[in-house]
Amino acid sequence: MNRSVRLALAASAAAVAALVVAMYVGGAATPRIIPGLPDEGMLTRWGLPLSKLVMNASGVLTVGALLVSTMLLPSDKGLLARPAPEYVKAASWLALAWAGATAATMLFTVSEIWGAPVSQVLNGNELLSFASQSSQGVALTLVVLFAVAIALFSRGAITTGASGGLLVLAVATLLPPALTGHSSSSPNHSMATSGIAFHLIALALWVGGLVVLTVHAMRGGPHLPIAAARFSRMALWCFVGMGLSGVFITLAQLTTLSDLFTSSYGLLIVAKTTAFCVLGVLGYLHRERTLPRLAKGEPRSYIRLATGETVLMLATVGLAMGLGRTPPPPAPVPIDRAFELLGFPVPPEISLGNLVSLWWFDLFFAVVTALLGGLYAAGVIRLRRRGDHWPWGRTAAWVVGVLILLLVTQSGVGRYAKVLFSAHMAEHMVISMLVPIFLVLGAPVTLALRALKPAVRRGDRGPREWITVILHSRAARFLAHPAIATTIFIVSTYALYFTPLFASAMESHLGHIAMSVHFLASGTLFFWVIIGVDPAPHSLPHVGRLLTLFVTMPFHAFFGIALMMMTTPLAPTYYDQLGRTWGTSAVVDQQTGGGIAWGFGEIPTLIVLIALAIQWWRDDDRKARHADRRADAVAARTGGSGDAELDAYNAYLAELEKRDRAE
Repeated sequence: MNRSVRLALAASAAAVAALVVAMYVGGAATPRIIPGLPDEGMLTRWGLPLSKLVMNASGVLTVGALLVSTMLLPSDKGLLARPAPEYVKAASWLALAWAGATAATMLFTVSEIWGAPVSQVLNGNELLSFASQSSQGVALTLVVLFAVAIALFSRGAITTGASGGLLVLAVATLLPPALTGHSSSSPNHSMATSGIAFHLIALALWVGGLVVLTVHAMRGGPHLPIAAARFSRMALWCFVGMGLSGVFITLAQLTTLSDLFTSSYGLLIVAKTTAFCVLGVLGYLHRERTLPRLAKGEPRSYIRLATGETVLMLATVGLAMGLGRTPPPPAPVPIDRAFELLGFPVPPEISLGNLVSLWWFDLFFAVVTALLGGLYAAGVIRLRRRGDHWPWGRTAAWVVGVLILLLVTQSGVGRYAKVLFSAHMAEHMVISMLVPIFLVLGAPVTLALRALKPAVRRGDRGPREWITVILHSRAARFLAHPAIATTIFIVSTYALYFTPLFASAMESHLGHIAMSVHFLASGTLFFWVIIGVDPAPHSLPHVGRLLTLFVTMPFHAFFGIALMMMTTPLAPTYYDQLGRTWGTSAVVDQQTGGGIAWGFGEIPTLIVLIALAIQWWRDDDRKARHADRRADAVAARTGGSGDAELDAYNAYLAELEKRDRAE
């Protein structure tokens, strides 16, 4: 039995043992069975958490195998270098196990919901109804489909681009089941769902990467020092992300601090936090002790420490599965449909004072703005320390864009955007038509390309090379085409609001996030084509940019007019459930939102025109200076003026003067 097999057995035993302990501590293993009521049976009681454990573990390991092959091991001019293809093939088998465990989880979940044994569920139509109608069933069905797709496409992936796309898909596939569990029903479900998403992404990259990297070290694989150093840098950020997201998840699930020590749910959180802190200490030892030894060609100490860390990590995953089976302490949540939809009571009547004072903490956009501001500041600081110049105007534009995004998502505007269509439309216009203008003027891609260092190994891909690859990819060339970017910017607005898609998106916090992210992405793509400073796959002349702007903006005005003329409300079921008793009717408020959409377009149009005029003037001035330098060089070489037309004219005058003298 080799060391990799022993590691797999030890880690699996630790995960199962932690799950069993958590089940008994949380009471899920010994529920109170009332005679006469439906009982799913012992098979479902233990089969469901075990299948979830296998589902999550195989998903995390799939992410880890793709991460090691794509990001950690060196590549060769865009191709997977040995032994990276082996880990991609391993990801294929792991993805198949992921799909099978998810199917088993779906079966046991239906058995638990209906309180019927598995044999009875297999003979009925409950499984099909669950998979196609309930949100949890749809989420598990998506995992099965995407996991099978990952398994199939991994068999033929030979480039880092293909494995990188599969890595992104695998990380996204982890999210749906978790976001339909306890997080979606907690008192502050918006914070819980965002927190669990960040927590899962950080956990998958950290745990999956460490397990596969440990197996790579035990096999004596090449490039271990390089892969371990890269993983160490990434693991630090994952550790910070898991810690912060865990704090927010705990705040969303628990109402008082005493619940940590007086409830089974809180005690399991304390145990998980303790294991997390120990893992942080082990990670510090990796960075300070084992990595230097590994660089000297001594992998034994790294393998010993990584083995213990892997076992503890899988035990923590098992503990988390048991925590997911434990109900959180009951919270004093009001019996109010509006509170269930919003995560907070309906605010008082809208006013300027309430917009300023009733701030709403949106964890997702708080993290997004922190990352946007922090990464940009880090890039500018690196350039300054290196002695390079970076225009202050670009920095100011980026800061303004990030601050506007922070204000519109965290202030009272973000709270009232869930209650009033007019406030929602104001948020939409700012995120899609104002924030992107300042972000693209900040030139973040140019800053990243200048601040990031090239990969050390020739032919390998670091962050700088990945940015270049993405810019030159077919997808970027297609999306950044002026016609495509303009079409997305215009059509998506009509497709969202004049179809049932808007009502579906407003029903959940994730739907609201998806809308806002789309607004920001489509607006950034469009204004990148119009006034972008960063290099783009397609370049329009300034006249073409001006025409594109003038052609596009009337469509937003028509959209606003269409809303102002409508006499039936959009998403009436959603707004009726809120029970708002103040303000105008839904139709009048919707018409007000149409007026906002109609009149708001003048502000970004004016800003873009000013930016275009400045860019046009600078471009002409740059071309004139370039022509003057070229003319001076030609003049110094030939003795003329450097301007062919001017030299020809002077020669003509000289010839006329000769004729006059001859006469």
